[in-house]
Amino acid sequence: MLNPSKGNGMNEAKTVVVGLSGGVDSAVAALLLKEQGWHVLGLFMKNWEDDDSDEYCSSRQDLVDVISIADRIGIDVEVVNFAAAYKERVFAHFLKEYQAGRTPNPDVLCNSEIKFSAFLEHAVSIGADYIATGHYAGVREFAGAFQLLKAEDGTKDQSYFLHRLNQQQLAKTLFPLAGLYKREVRKRAEAAGLHVALKKDSTGICFIGERPFKEFLMRYLPPQKGEIRSLDDERLLGEHDGIAYHTIGQRKGLHIGGVKGGKSGDSGDHDAWFVARKDIASNTLYVVQGHAHAALLADELRAEDLSWVAGAAAHTHWVYTAKTRYRQADAACEIERVDADSCQIRFAEAQWAVTPGQSVVVYESRVCLGGGVIA
Repeated sequence: MLNPSKGNGMNEAKTVVVGLSGGVDSAVAALLLKEQGWHVLGLFMKNWEDDDSDEYCSSRQDLVDVISIADRIGIDVEVVNFAAAYKERVFAHFLKEYQAGRTPNPDVLCNSEIKFSAFLEHAVSIGADYIATGHYAGVREFAGAFQLLKAEDGTKDQSYFLHRLNQQQLAKTLFPLAGLYKREVRKRAEAAGLHVALKKDSTGICFIGERPFKEFLMRYLPPQKGEIRSLDDERLLGEHDGIAYHTIGQRKGLHIGGVKGGKSGDSGDHDAWFVARKDIASNTLYVVQGHAHAALLADELRAEDLSWVAGAAAHTHWVYTAKTRYRQADAACEIERVDADSCQIRFAEAQWAVTPGQSVVVYESRVCLGGGVIA
């Protein structure tokens, strides 16, 4: 069972606070818990307020939707401002990483530091037994410990973003959508008369949303022009506005599409260029031509800032799978070395555009074991 009822038929005596975002997933999570007999409270988290009037900020409409959802389901809802904690625990780290030339994943940190930390602390302070979210993931108790599981709907599974959750957090968390497919969630919402049944899913980074990313980043990290060079022969190909605005594997936005490959290249003259390396010291962006270029492939990586769901490191020399980015198929691997500070992971097949700052997440079948930050 992916997400067993922790109430054992006595859910009506248990209080759960559901994080409502204004979307269909969290709405149905609250609906299901209410139907199961839980005493459900809704909570809308305000995590960002620097540009509430910006055209890309949807928080006002989201709050309107949350109030409508709560009214339809018949639950109370509270609005809590976590913006200060978010800026301190997530955004400051986000900017520091980009400044250092890495590409962080703030959604991972937001989950561990805000949604399942500050939110959980608040819920407990008002007497809640559990918290719940609309994430597509599962949790179960097994052999005296809590496991984080992949969701039934593999196309929506979000365990990658939750891999830093610990035993204390999982013990207090419910994932009502664990066994549902997205199409079923929308049907449940429609049947219940929830107006967000067909609402478009939010995309993009948690606080940035769908706004132009480079434009957003330039507000906090001023442009610092530098050279774009070919990694194969050091030819000068163009100029960039700042290394922080680019990431490994990036193809668009380089403005060198018309430049032909040199004699050192192993690709066709007109193949696309991709970012392969960032040299912070010289402020140089190195690119290669062709998606299959050897410089874009790696069969091993080192990860730091490790976090293991069980509280203890995964075994070395066992066959696992791992992801180095969210939208990626599981790749067979083994952990060659692991200690308190870092681990070395080797893949059976080379992985494309392994990016420092992103998360590598390790799985044993459907169980998410944890992971770390790619160094």
